[in-house]
Amino acid sequence: MSDRPVRRQARGLRRMAEILDAAELVIAEVGYPDLTTNQVATRAGMSPGSLYQFFRNKDEILDGLVARYTDERREFWAERMASVTPDIPLEALVDSFVDESVAFKGSSPAYWALLYGSATGDRLAEASQRLHAAIAEQVAEMLVRRSPALDKDRALLMGTMAVSMVKAVIPQNSPELVEELKVMLVGYLSAA
Repeated sequence: MSDRPVRRQARGLRRMAEILDAAELVIAEVGYPDLTTNQVATRAGMSPGSLYQFFRNKDEILDGLVARYTDERREFWAERMASVTPDIPLEALVDSFVDESVAFKGSSPAYWALLYGSATGDRLAEASQRLHAAIAEQVAEMLVRRSPALDKDRALLMGTMAVSMVKAVIPQNSPELVEELKVMLVGYLSAA
């Protein structure tokens, strides 16, 4: 009897993850502005009423996706930051960061749609800014780990600039531009 609430909670968390997975697919297909809760419910294999037990509207789905992406990306970069030391070549860090961003774009197209935001709504633009800020903080932490004497405010500014560069280039799906991006980032971050 005592494990029954835990099972229910685990089942509920699993169902929420399935809904967010479905929302990712819908966003990748139609974009966030055109996403409807009915589309997400259909893709998740549930009735709209069942979906509303977990998410009352598309804004709550967006919040769930932003939280998921932020947590996953923070965890991903925390693992990589643990091994960053001042003796790791900057080129290796940049290659790793950019290559991972390219790979992640391919596996999570909805993330990039959210990262870019949209002129159609302040809510999406706000979510995009939160995602951007979380990634910039992670990059800043990597820079400080690599260069412990680097001022944290300067590291955050550089992290924000690096993320902005990546955001500008990665969606274009051009291997040549990705290589140029790496050259640009190494040059810029060498000042750290």
